[in-house]
Amino acid sequence: MHPSAPRPIGPRRVCFDWQQTPTSWIPGEPTAAHVTNALHLLLPSGERWFIDVFREALPLVRDEGLRTRMKGFMGQEATHSVQHAGVVDHLARAGLDARPFAERLDRVFAGRLGRRSPAAVPRSEWLRTRLAVIAAIEHYTAVLGDWILRADTFEHAGADPTMLELLRWHGAEEVEHRAVAYDVFAYLGGRGPVRYARRLAGFAVATALLLWFWFWGAAYLMATDPQRPGGKYKLSEHNRAIRNGLLPSWRLIGTAIGHYLRPGFHPDQESSAEPAHAYLSGRWQ
Repeated sequence: MHPSAPRPIGPRRVCFDWQQTPTSWIPGEPTAAHVTNALHLLLPSGERWFIDVFREALPLVRDEGLRTRMKGFMGQEATHSVQHAGVVDHLARAGLDARPFAERLDRVFAGRLGRRSPAAVPRSEWLRTRLAVIAAIEHYTAVLGDWILRADTFEHAGADPTMLELLRWHGAEEVEHRAVAYDVFAYLGGRGPVRYARRLAGFAVATALLLWFWFWGAAYLMATDPQRPGGKYKLSEHNRAIRNGLLPSWRLIGTAIGHYLRPGFHPDQESSAEPAHAYLSGRWQ
């Protein structure tokens, strides 16, 4: 466990009105918009899965402080899931129905990644594995959350303010609770080299899942957007969006990977959480 005294964590009451938000919410940047929109497809299923795994782990945690943080994390993730599902419904009403894709993800998380462990894998080890995967995913989301809070290029590009507010609220809460999943894994994941090996295995699975689901989702949205028939995801357009400051750079992702692979890593060692705390306290108490 990390020695720092964490701030209280809990869900906030938020509400977003999507009536004026276009499916391509960054003018002239469909790739940047749909790569980001793909997160709306992934997050509701993924965050419900986080909550289910934490429910399974909660009875095993005797540290009351960590239990309190786990419950706050679960509350925040439930709110995130609801709000992003609202975006998926909005896209469907606008003619871009990605709900079949989201339902496929539901089946993956409830099936292959659900509570029933694979053959020959003890249930306790399967729980540790899934906690390791969640800890790694939370590292990525915290890095992305910090990036979206600091990126000032969206306003200059004319991005929809409601979508930007959703992304920054969610990003700030990801930074706020960035250490919870890691600390739960550290509590239940064993000690020394065994825990580090489990952490690396969870990181490999998490990275593969994110790359597969995220870019599969982006390609799905590009191909089914009725405003751009025959659209395709292109890496060259993705890289152009990076240069324009509308998607995180590969260097940022690579640096995040290097940090997580350090044996002594802890999420609180990353960049300051104060911008996230300031953003949240300025909008939601």
